[in-house]
Amino acid sequence: MLALLRTFSWQELRRHPWRNAAAVLAVMLGVALAFSVHLINASALSEFSSAVRSAGGQPDLQLRAVQGTLDEALYATVARHDQVSVASPVLELATLALAATGERKQLRVVGIDALLVATVAPDLMPVPATGADRLAILAPETVFLNPSARALLGAAVPGTVRLQAGLQLREARVAGTVAAAGSPLAVMDIAAAQDFFGRQGHLSRIDVKLRPGADRAAFLQSLQLPAGVVDTEPREDTQRVNNLSRAYRVNLAVLALVALFTGAFLVYSVLSLSVARRAQQFALLGVLGLTAPQRRHLVVIESVLLGVVGSALGVALGTALAAVALRVLGGDLGGGYFTGVAPRLQWSGWAAALYGVLGAVAAAAGGWMPARQAQQLPLAQTLKGLGSGGARQRDRRALGLALMAAAVALALLPPVRGIPLGAYVSVGLLLVGGITALPWAVELLYDRLAPALRGRLLPLLAVERARRVRESAAVAVSGVVAALSLAVALTVMVASFRDSVARWLDVVLPADLYVRTAISGAAAETAWFSPEFVQAAAGAEGVRRVAATRTRSLLLDPSLPNVTLLARDVERGGDAAPLVGDLHPAPAGQVPVYVSEAMVDLYRARPGAPFEPLAQAFPAGSAAPVFFVAGVWRDYVRQSGAILMDRRDYQRLTGDARANDLQLWLAPGADAAHVQQRLRGLAQRESGSAGGLDFASASELRAISLRIFDRSFAVTYWLQAVAIGIGLFGVAASFSAQVLARRKEFGLLAHLGLTRRQILGVVAGEGAAWTLIGSAAGLGLGLAVAVVLVHVVNPQSFHWTMDLMLPWARLIALCAAVVAAGTVTAWLAGRAAASRDAVLAVKEDW
Repeated sequence: MLALLRTFSWQELRRHPWRNAAAVLAVMLGVALAFSVHLINASALSEFSSAVRSAGGQPDLQLRAVQGTLDEALYATVARHDQVSVASPVLELATLALAATGERKQLRVVGIDALLVATVAPDLMPVPATGADRLAILAPETVFLNPSARALLGAAVPGTVRLQAGLQLREARVAGTVAAAGSPLAVMDIAAAQDFFGRQGHLSRIDVKLRPGADRAAFLQSLQLPAGVVDTEPREDTQRVNNLSRAYRVNLAVLALVALFTGAFLVYSVLSLSVARRAQQFALLGVLGLTAPQRRHLVVIESVLLGVVGSALGVALGTALAAVALRVLGGDLGGGYFTGVAPRLQWSGWAAALYGVLGAVAAAAGGWMPARQAQQLPLAQTLKGLGSGGARQRDRRALGLALMAAAVALALLPPVRGIPLGAYVSVGLLLVGGITALPWAVELLYDRLAPALRGRLLPLLAVERARRVRESAAVAVSGVVAALSLAVALTVMVASFRDSVARWLDVVLPADLYVRTAISGAAAETAWFSPEFVQAAAGAEGVRRVAATRTRSLLLDPSLPNVTLLARDVERGGDAAPLVGDLHPAPAGQVPVYVSEAMVDLYRARPGAPFEPLAQAFPAGSAAPVFFVAGVWRDYVRQSGAILMDRRDYQRLTGDARANDLQLWLAPGADAAHVQQRLRGLAQRESGSAGGLDFASASELRAISLRIFDRSFAVTYWLQAVAIGIGLFGVAASFSAQVLARRKEFGLLAHLGLTRRQILGVVAGEGAAWTLIGSAAGLGLGLAVAVVLVHVVNPQSFHWTMDLMLPWARLIALCAAVVAAGTVTAWLAGRAAASRDAVLAVKEDW
């Protein structure tokens, strides 16, 4: 019997390919987008993990500084410890290198002890080029490049490369290669690296291998690490990036499942109309012995077949999309987490099966209600053509309201491991609840509109049909409602984000001209301005005022990504950043700091209270400073957290007077080009090179930032168009099925005197009436979903807030386009049926 049901279902699907194409297409795109996102991220993360293991080796533990570098004296203590087998010192720096094209490229430099590194990280062992001196691995101003660095810089082996140190571009000899995979990397002897970059006596980390049987906890306790030093494990580097990118990856996957969610509603729409059209067939099969559960299984099998076909096509398309994206874009999907990683596609059969099953389950979920309708058909009543009963309107209304109430409750739940699971379920329940209540909305609107149209025949016919078959109307437009509501929500979210970023840029870019030494904040330790240069810039002709910023990276928690410390001139209590909430004056003797919103979520920093974790970054014996959170500020750049403190306090605590960025306010009438020329002259006199400066005006930085923002969200607009297109395709399929089944009705209208044009007008009016209520419902649900995205999903995922902004002109245009498209779609679908011979259509009843 089961084989017979499968055959019957497959034949039914084959007889109506266009009607089912919308559902299959939606399932295919949903599975393809979600699977491709999974493959891209999994491949990038795997490649990053491999690169970390290659460059970091496999020590038992690593010792690192919370801020800056380690004192080299600690290495001697660790190396002499009786439980240590090998202690390998490492100096790791990010700098800029001059490529063969003349552009500055980011490069990671690792200083190692060549006599020890092979036992801890063999991939970092330098290999001299053919004919080179074997002792070149110990030579000063000598580097060994990995394959990524050679490709990026176009450097010959042997050859030369120029690296930035401060404002200087110093030449280094390329004497060979290293096998380390991953991002561009240069290896130097550690003493040579210290001399080259002026870091004598400093280490980034110490890789430690313990003797067999040694206890790690006992070793650390006996070592008595000084303040400001923490122990970590190599795999924590991968874990930190995984934690940082997890919210981004999950949000991308959820966004990619928009089409799959729409597909579930289209399967529901297609099969509901199919069950309604075949009601008498099901009743006849029931009389002939097909049981109610078997009728339900018949429809479920049809929905699963739709899902299986769509999922198979989706897995194939998703694999192709991932391969193209990795080749063209690399592993970085716009989040900036895997910059420099060029992963190969790592296809997973288990993942393909999982996403294939997900597509089939979504289709089966969409077909469950139609299957229940087929099971509950009253056989005798249906055979007589007296209707098939139907769901009770009151029950539907109560269910819809209950689902939306549950959605509100779930939106208030906290995130689970940084993922807003409650908010995601809330969005789904809002949509399902709203679509469930659609018949009530049709009744609420058109019961009040019908009396006003009694004097206008054609509009009255269209509205009356929408009223009388409100269940069919709700089913037909459910896909449009799902697609439009998500499109509205994403439009509002993106517009709110962009508006908030634009206003944020107005606050954080107050100066006339900006100067920096590095194209990336990661190179802050090797590319910097000296105090003398900052002072000279302040006295340059045309410069009215200069504000300097020093950027440092802090490892406050080994399990979390690094936090950025910004030391900047803070006047009048935190006006250097866009504050959120009130200011809290710091008590006497405490150092005021201003934390980003991410610090509040990740480190429990509370405004108006001391922040103890920061003290470990400034070890000072018994006189350790007490830091006080004077305010919280909004930061759209550093998702992992940032701390702002006054530069004078920073210099007093560290003695570091260097700077990485300069903000310049120009004197009235001063020419920015002339000021740039003077600063380049200062750099030339100080370092012998003026190529290490980057200049930009506030307007240029603002335009670049917004252009990057728009490019990052281009995929969002594409997904909106895809979702709405699929929804309209579903409406077209629904109307096509319905108007072909209404040939007799059109024939009767023709006999009563209506012209073909008037009949098409009635059909188009029905399409307008149906998509109008669908647009209204989609707009309302979309705004509700947007509130959840803006005020729950974004703060819980990325730890920043934004203000809700409603782009009414764009939203109204979107809804009007859907209504217009639905009207035209209905008109086109009605042309075939209205063109049938009216006499022949009516004679079918004789």
